[in-house]
Amino acid sequence: MSASGVRSMLPALTPEERSHSDLVGALIRAEIEAAGGWLSFERFMELALYAPGLGYYSAGSLKLGAGGDFVTAPEVSALFGRCVARQCLEVLRETGGGILELGAGTGALAAALLETLDAQGALPERYAILEVSADLAARQRTRLAALAPRIRGRIVWLERLPATPLRGVILANEVADALPCRRFTVEGGAVRELGVALTPDGALSSAAADADAMLESACAALSGAPPRLADGYTSEVCLRLGAWIASLGECLERGMLLLLDYGLPRSHYYHPQRLSGTLRCHFRQRAHDDPLINLGLQDITAWVDFTRVAEVATDTGLEVAGFATQAAFLLALGLDRLVAEAGDAPERARLAGEARRLVMPEEMGEAFKAMALTRGCATPLAGFTLQDLRRQL
Repeated sequence: MSASGVRSMLPALTPEERSHSDLVGALIRAEIEAAGGWLSFERFMELALYAPGLGYYSAGSLKLGAGGDFVTAPEVSALFGRCVARQCLEVLRETGGGILELGAGTGALAAALLETLDAQGALPERYAILEVSADLAARQRTRLAALAPRIRGRIVWLERLPATPLRGVILANEVADALPCRRFTVEGGAVRELGVALTPDGALSSAAADADAMLESACAALSGAPPRLADGYTSEVCLRLGAWIASLGECLERGMLLLLDYGLPRSHYYHPQRLSGTLRCHFRQRAHDDPLINLGLQDITAWVDFTRVAEVATDTGLEVAGFATQAAFLLALGLDRLVAEAGDAPERARLAGEARRLVMPEEMGEAFKAMALTRGCATPLAGFTLQDLRRQL
């Protein structure tokens, strides 16, 4: 898809949005010039998403829900949070302690999860939220303020990962996909790194440069990596994923780290037929593949290499206790029973429609995966009893 084609399918920016995007663009151009004319895509993505006061997750644009840029599973239905609560309850009964949610979105997952645990008489000691977006943190506070005082009193917001390892559960729903990644392409059988440069008239453009040793080594470890991949093969690799998982592992004394995100095992991710990688942008409920427009106003994501997650987890002393599609995970936790238990026919019909979005292959059911990483937690995990995809990792 060409840039001009992308622009024609997307809503026009308001004057305020255009002004904000221009500010982000000026910041990126200045950094490109300071770097000698070329910036890695990883650094570009970091600035576009997280530059203080300007990046997509640092500024105040509406991101989630029907009026935002994309919808996550907790916004689709409270059924998602109710199922996740059942998995958390199993772990908390063994470990005690609390829950730490990373990137809590609108607070929808926290609300559904906490209300479900409260109904079971099993509220965690503390429900901590680590949120990098001030806008989303404000929305979370507003939404969760409506909870009963006994629930609300357990919720705290953190500015950084806790210094003392916790017992219980760490949740990360659609967080790993937003970690800045490096992009590469194959030219003449060799890896070249893709980045961002400036055209003579000052516009941003994609440009390749020699890959450094770190990127070359990472690509050499990929299934089907060059020279087996054809010239023109383009993809991404998230080198920050390892440090992120390792830091979360250090925060977990005993319990479960539960990741829910769209992604693939490495052999599927870097299949020779997946010629263009998985990088996607989201703007006002439309997905496209041009990250160089709508700067600071659109989300930029890449699918998760779950094999990399599993490798780092094992090196960190965590056990890969489960890996399944979101559909299998939710059904194993009683999604269908929750629909059937609805009080009347209209409610059951509404919940059935929401459940279909969560589990159907053409919706979220297959692309999204659930992975449980545990330490010192021997309890069987019900969410992974219907499907075990660990052999694919």
